[in-house]
Amino acid sequence: MRLLLPLAVLAMLCLMPQHLTAQGLDNLDDNDFAEFEDFDDDEFVMGEPHQAGQQQASAPSQGAADGRQENEAPGKVQSKSAAQDSEDFMEIDDDQADDDGIVEDEDSEFEHFQDEEEFEGFASTIGDQDEGRQGEPVGKHGEPKLTIPKVPIHFRTHWDSYWMEMMMLAGLMAYFANYLVGNKKNSAIANQWLSIHRSLLEDNFALVGDDGKKETEGSTFSFNKESESVYTLWCSGRTCCEGMLVELKMIKRQDLVSLIAGIMKPVQDQLHIKVELSPDSMDNFVFCVASRKQATKMFKELNDLNKFCCLVSKAEEKYNIPGFALLSEIAEVSASILDGRVVAALNKYSHLIDYIHLSDQYSGPIQQEDPNQLKRPEVKRILHCGFNVPVKGDLEEMKPLLILVFYLMDRVRRYKLSKEAKAKSDKNRAAVEEEFMKSTHQARAEAAALRREEKRKAEKEKILAEEDPEKQRRWEKKEQKRQLKKQAPKMKQLSIKAL
Repeated sequence: MRLLLPLAVLAMLCLMPQHLTAQGLDNLDDNDFAEFEDFDDDEFVMGEPHQAGQQQASAPSQGAADGRQENEAPGKVQSKSAAQDSEDFMEIDDDQADDDGIVEDEDSEFEHFQDEEEFEGFASTIGDQDEGRQGEPVGKHGEPKLTIPKVPIHFRTHWDSYWMEMMMLAGLMAYFANYLVGNKKNSAIANQWLSIHRSLLEDNFALVGDDGKKETEGSTFSFNKESESVYTLWCSGRTCCEGMLVELKMIKRQDLVSLIAGIMKPVQDQLHIKVELSPDSMDNFVFCVASRKQATKMFKELNDLNKFCCLVSKAEEKYNIPGFALLSEIAEVSASILDGRVVAALNKYSHLIDYIHLSDQYSGPIQQEDPNQLKRPEVKRILHCGFNVPVKGDLEEMKPLLILVFYLMDRVRRYKLSKEAKAKSDKNRAAVEEEFMKSTHQARAEAAALRREEKRKAEKEKILAEEDPEKQRRWEKKEQKRQLKKQAPKMKQLSIKAL
């Protein structure tokens, strides 16, 4: 018996490690996070030395406790491991919370203003403030000062703040009101003139008021409104003329700015009558009688007056036309046109008559010299008259002026130049034509050379298109002779008389 007792104790001691090893393997299978327990323990050991020492000190005691707990249930072991894992995770979260939470002090609150890339010049301003406030902390005197603008009170209580806008609105209202009134007044003047002179126009023309549309055939007896201040009336169907254009050029009463400018430089309504005469109803001469200021202006601007006429000296005394200047090409024309009836009208209506212009070479205003212009501008036979509309608006006073226009048309048709006057007229026109040809000689020579070159080019293309070598050879030989002749020096032939 004494031998059996030691052997039994020895057998128990040998079987105890195997039992403990099997129990540990079963524990590892039940716990999925068992393989991370050692890693967590090492991390906390490195982070907290005092805990590691405690764990090392308790290691032998834990080994002894393992010996004592060999008979405990597996449920207890699993509950202890789960509790230990939760404590480990709680410790890790607390460490992360300590790392993420950063407390900013008062000095670092406005530290981002010191960044020179974000706020240029702010650092230097703070530096200047630091010199005066050395005792204060950096954050307080580094804080920027915010200025709040003063908001104006509601506009209904302060209308004087909007005086500029009110003036603009008043100006716009005045402009539109003046537009309506001025437009209506210009239209009334045109209609009044037409109603006064309608019977006279109907007696002299077959068509009065043609608007140029095919839909309306016959007379319309109305002005064509070209603009708010310009009205035109076309009349045709009379002997010795192609037609007559009546043009009313009035003050721009619809424009307030023009009215204000007219106070400084007064202007007046005008009536322009342009008659296109037939080619056989007028001889070749140029004549103009106008006020002094208007005669000077027309002489500078109109081509026919500048080329053919000259200013007649002492015309007021010779022809009894005070206040008027005379531009004439031929002296006998002036004496014939300015007869007693015309002179009486000029003296009686001198405040209304602006100019009377007769010409067979009318081509409009003077144009700038164009070297590429090879032909003279087209000329017309015209009778132009300019009259001033009465300021008081008494348009009945203008009726004798329209009668004067009809009288001049018949007077010009009946007048014929003498032989001497006709010869002088032809000579003047030939001189003007020669002057024009000289001024355009170079341009015409260049145009002629260009035409010859184009002609030779077309001839060469025609020869090459025929595919006849004999013709091509003859043409080339002819072209070579022409080139040699062109390049040869020019010789002058002199005739010497025998002694």
